[in-house]
Amino acid sequence: MFQSFEDRADGSRGAERAEALRAMLAPLGIDGFIVPRADEHQGEYVPPSAERLAWLTGFTGSAGTAVVLRDRAAIFIDGRYTLQVRDQVDTAVFEPVSVIETPVSAWLRANAGHGARIGYDPWLMTRAQVRQIAEAIEGAGGTLVPVEANPVDAIWQDRPAPPLAPVGEHPEELAGRPVSSKLEELGRALREKRVDAAIVTDPASIAWAFNIRGDDVPHTPLPLSFAILAAEGRPTLFIDGRKLSNAVRDRLEGFADILEPSAFRDALEALGRGGRRVLYDPNGSGEAVARLVEGHGGTIVEGADPVALPKARKTPAEIAATRRAHVRDGAAMVRFLCWLDRHGSDGSQTEISLARRLEDARRTTAEADGQALAGISFDTISSTGPNAAINHYRVTRRTDRTVAPGDLYLVDSGGQYRDGTTDVTRTVLIGTAAPERLDLYRDRFTRVLKGMIAIASARFPKATTGAQIDALARAALWRAGLDFDHGTGHGVGAYLSVHEGPQRIAKTGHTPLEPGMILSDEPGYYRAGDFGIRIENLVVVREAEPIPGGDRPMLGFDTITLAPIDRRLVAPRLMDAAEIAWLDAYHMRVWGTLSGWDTLDAAERDWLAEACRPLVG
Repeated sequence: MFQSFEDRADGSRGAERAEALRAMLAPLGIDGFIVPRADEHQGEYVPPSAERLAWLTGFTGSAGTAVVLRDRAAIFIDGRYTLQVRDQVDTAVFEPVSVIETPVSAWLRANAGHGARIGYDPWLMTRAQVRQIAEAIEGAGGTLVPVEANPVDAIWQDRPAPPLAPVGEHPEELAGRPVSSKLEELGRALREKRVDAAIVTDPASIAWAFNIRGDDVPHTPLPLSFAILAAEGRPTLFIDGRKLSNAVRDRLEGFADILEPSAFRDALEALGRGGRRVLYDPNGSGEAVARLVEGHGGTIVEGADPVALPKARKTPAEIAATRRAHVRDGAAMVRFLCWLDRHGSDGSQTEISLARRLEDARRTTAEADGQALAGISFDTISSTGPNAAINHYRVTRRTDRTVAPGDLYLVDSGGQYRDGTTDVTRTVLIGTAAPERLDLYRDRFTRVLKGMIAIASARFPKATTGAQIDALARAALWRAGLDFDHGTGHGVGAYLSVHEGPQRIAKTGHTPLEPGMILSDEPGYYRAGDFGIRIENLVVVREAEPIPGGDRPMLGFDTITLAPIDRRLVAPRLMDAAEIAWLDAYHMRVWGTLSGWDTLDAAERDWLAEACRPLVG
C-alpha cells in the first residue's frame, strides 16, 4: 500500500518535549523558539527526518507552526485543521490558534514581551516570513534571532536519517525538452534580469530542469537537492552522491558540476565573496540562503524562482503523456465506481476499505497497460457523512467510518504514473436516500456541478489570472447563500507535484494563465457535521477558437480527467441548456474513450454505458 492509515500523531509527550526545548532556550540566549512545519526546501511534503513539528507537538497536518516561549506555547493552524489539531495535540501545552485570525507575528507581538529574543532556524523560514515576524516583534520591543543549530534537533534523540532514494532519469520523450534547452532558457532569463546566478531550493524545479526524478518524500517523485543556476557557464547541483548511479551521474555531469549538499553553504559564501548579483525567491527559499550571500558581500535580487513558470508551461509531449495517464486513471476510476455501486450499500465497506480498493484498481489497471503505478499523488481523501464535510480529511483507523445507504461518499484521489500526475474527485450517492434528503443533496451537488462546468467552459482573454475567474465557480452557490472555503483550483505537475505553482484558480491566484498550464477545477460544498460534496477534474489551458465578432485572442480549458459524474445527484431543473449539453458531451467522451479499455469486463462496460447516458430523455 502507498498509504498508511495509522494515526501517526503522538501528542502524549508534548509537555515533556516542550520542557526539553525550553531548557535549551537560556543557553542559546533566547526567550522562545519558532518551529515551522518545513524543511530546507519549503515543500509541501517533508521527509521523516524533517518532521520537527510533528515530533514536538503530535500534529501531522501539512501546514502549521509552533511557538514555544518560557511560560506558554501555541500551535498555529488554518481552517483545514481546526478539528485535527485538537485530536492530536495536548492543548493544555500548546494552545491552538487560527493563523488566519491571529498570525504568528500578531501572537508574538502580544505575548513575547518587551525585550524578548525569539529564535528561529533560518533554513526553515523564508525571508518573507522572517520579515513579517521580525517587524511585529520589533514593534513590541523584541528581537528575532537566527539560531545556527536547531535546538529541536539537539533533543530529538531518535531522529530518522535523511532519505537516500535513488535518482532516476525522466525520459526526454516524456519531458519534451532536453536538459540543454532548459538550461539555455534559464540562462537567458537570468541575463535578462541582470543577475549572475539564481539559487534554486525547490526540488521540483531541480527535477524539471535536469530531467530527473526521485523518491525522497511521500507522494511526489522528488530528489531532495539544491542548485545554483548560472547566467553564464555551468550550473551546480548539490545532491547526495549516494543517490546517483554511475549512469545518472555521468549524464548529469554532462550539464552541471555535481557536489555534495554539505558544499552548498560554501558555494553561497563564494557567490558573496565574488560580489555576485544573485536571484533569490523570498517566498520559497530559506532566509539562510540570502544571509550567506549577503553576509559575504553579494547582492540579493529578490524574485520568483526562475524555473517555476517554464515548468508550469507544459510541453506538447508532457500534455500528451498526461492525457495517456488520465485515460489509464479513468479506467481505474470506472472499475472502482462500478464496484462501489454494486457493493457500497451492503454495510461492509468503510472509508479505509474503499481507499484500498481504489488504490488496487489503479495498480492493476496500470499493470494491465504495461505500466507501473509509481505511487498515489497524495493521501486519498476517502470520506462519508460528517467526515466528508472536512475538506482535507485524512482517514485513520481511529476515524474510519462505515459507508451507509443514503449517505454521500466523497473520494478525492490521484495517481503518480511515469507519464503523468492525476487528481480527481467524485461524490456519489450510496444506495438510495429519503426524498427530502435526496432533494437537498441534488440542490447542493448541482450548484457545485454548475460551478465546475462554468470554469471548464470559460473563455477568457490572455493575461487573465485565476483570481479573476474564481468567482465563476461560486456564482451558483452564492445565489443560494452558500460558498466553499478553499481555492477552486491548483496547478498540477507532469509526474511531479500534484500541487504546483504559481498557477492557481483562487482569490490568491495572481499569475496569468498561459497555454500548457494544468490546473484542477474543484468547487465544493460542505455542511459541517453532516456531509460534503466536491467534483474535480483537471484542465489544461489552451488557445481558444476565435469568437465571432470578438477582437481579442482568447484562452480556454480542455478537460483531461475522464470519469463519470453521478447523474443521480443532478437536478436538471437547476441547469441551463448549455450546462446540460456540456455534461452530456463530457459523458459521451468518457464513454467513447474508456469503453474500449481492454481490462473492463462486460458488466463494467454496461455500468459505464448507464453512467454516461444523456441527462434527460
